[in-house]
Amino acid sequence: MEVYLDNSATTRAYEKVGDVVRKVLCEDYGNPSSMHIKGVEAEAYIKEAKSVLAKILKVREKEIIFTSGGTESDNLALIGAARANRRAGNHLITSSIEHPAILNTMRYLEEEEGFRVTYLPVDRYGRIKLDALRNALCEDTILVSVMYVNNEVGSVQPVEEAAGIVKACSRDILFHVDAVQGFGKYRIYPKKMKIDMLSVSGHKIHGPKGIGALYIDEKVKIKPILFGGEQQGNIRSGTENVAGIAGLAAAAEEIYTNLDEKVAQMRSLKERFIEGVTQIENTTVHGLYDETSAPHIISVGFAGIRSEVLLHALEEQGICVSSGSACASNHPAISGVLKGIGAKKEYLDATLRFSMSEFTTAEEIDYTLKTLYNLVPMLRRYIRH
Repeated sequence: MEVYLDNSATTRAYEKVGDVVRKVLCEDYGNPSSMHIKGVEAEAYIKEAKSVLAKILKVREKEIIFTSGGTESDNLALIGAARANRRAGNHLITSSIEHPAILNTMRYLEEEEGFRVTYLPVDRYGRIKLDALRNALCEDTILVSVMYVNNEVGSVQPVEEAAGIVKACSRDILFHVDAVQGFGKYRIYPKKMKIDMLSVSGHKIHGPKGIGALYIDEKVKIKPILFGGEQQGNIRSGTENVAGIAGLAAAAEEIYTNLDEKVAQMRSLKERFIEGVTQIENTTVHGLYDETSAPHIISVGFAGIRSEVLLHALEEQGICVSSGSACASNHPAISGVLKGIGAKKEYLDATLRFSMSEFTTAEEIDYTLKTLYNLVPMLRRYIRH
């Protein structure tokens, strides 16, 4: 039996996504900047995609910028906004458990461009400490970035509360949200939630890889980080990835159709898995796993077994899971997220992430549990004492 439980790394594309991507690549292949009919046809896909995403987010079409993915969206938001607003201050704030696309960009701004960055601590469930945010805000603060859902342990950040705190300090401080793991699982309305910029990614929602989007409120001052033909209002130059954009729109439209039913199904399977996996001795589920956590991510520590060993043992049985974040590297290292939430030492290199999608079935969950019941005791017998 083949079981794919690594949907936080990437997802299987919807059939309709594959269909529209092929159609654009092979039939409607014009350059959207061209003035002839093929160009006009290509441009129509971009306009339609902006309309789809704008309706889902309840924002204006002109506030949607297409990028190569979540990483570029995060880089553009942070670097572009920091540079554009530097005269107002040089202080940036983020959390200590952000995705590397945020953390490494913040480190770059800190080390290479002279910005001062505060990394907020989190509680044992992986949620930012709001008092620390209040205390960190100051006259020089120009940008705060907090993720919607943590990609490793599934903690959901108090985004609305954090935005309220930021805007109460100063309406001029920009608030960015990396919603790569949250978009398609939650209804997110940036204007209502006081979010100035929001990053999303196509391949996390059954769309193509290599495509993402960044919502930028029309009032936000931002500088481009790519230079070229001045496409997309000169915010993101380069010939648009029309096939990817069309695929992203198709995926977004599909995932938000009957969203509540899809989320409820994933939550039910998550409860089923957690109830089963916690019957194994010396295991722990990191973070919260009630309805305040993400519906699709489960982080489980198996004391006494290196995560890489268990990952490959499961792979041999046809089960695909992840060790920490697959977005960072295929070379596992000690997770900064697990350190940040204060996970016990025996779990730091002994944790796997199981992540589901709407395609996950109860049979796949039960097969995975049965396999773990057999593998974990066997592998623990080989531990050196």
